[in-house]
Amino acid sequence: MKALTIRIIKLMMGLFLFAVGIVMTINANVGLSPWDVFHQGLSKMLNITLGQAGIAVGFIIILINFFFKEKIGWGTVGNMLFIGLYIDFLMFNHLVPTFESVIPSTIMMFLGLFVVGCASYCYISSGFGSGPRDGLMVVLTKRTNKSVRFVRNTIEISVAVAGWLLGGFVGVGTVVMAVTTGYFVQFAFKLFKFDVKAVEHRYIDDDIRFLYQKFRKEDEGLEEN
Repeated sequence: MKALTIRIIKLMMGLFLFAVGIVMTINANVGLSPWDVFHQGLSKMLNITLGQAGIAVGFIIILINFFFKEKIGWGTVGNMLFIGLYIDFLMFNHLVPTFESVIPSTIMMFLGLFVVGCASYCYISSGFGSGPRDGLMVVLTKRTNKSVRFVRNTIEISVAVAGWLLGGFVGVGTVVMAVTTGYFVQFAFKLFKFDVKAVEHRYIDDDIRFLYQKFRKEDEGLEEN
């Protein structure tokens, strides 16, 4: 129980830090990350918050992943829900400063990417499954037989263009983040000496199966008595 509690705390801390990192890149005002360009464009079109747009997109992606039988973890659902809520909380309360000058903005963007990398380590290492967008990348990689790099780049270019057409903010930072986010995540993994291949994720269907078997054994025990 103690180990499970620690993992849950690690997951929630990672999701909060992820939101902090995203808001830092947004408030840097040098361009949004590809997915956030799409979220912002969608938020303008539907007149909803950026966080709500992220939640809606995450929910749809989870449905797509489920349809293609990609495993869904509690961390996947948490990623969809809490990051959007945390983003709105941080932005509405102005808890992250906004910069306009080039040098402070650039520093803020890279610091945000570093925080995103550390956050990725926290929530992935908790072992509750990957985020919805990572799951979509896996699904499309399996279905197309293309490389992970090709699939990821295609997804990010597509959502950035779609978001831009909807009114999302594309800037130099958009290109920088599209190219460098993976390096920051990899750097964080090395910093914490984390081997992502060694993580054994627990998925929702594992818990359902566990509970089913547990209740079945209890029923059988009652019948024997």
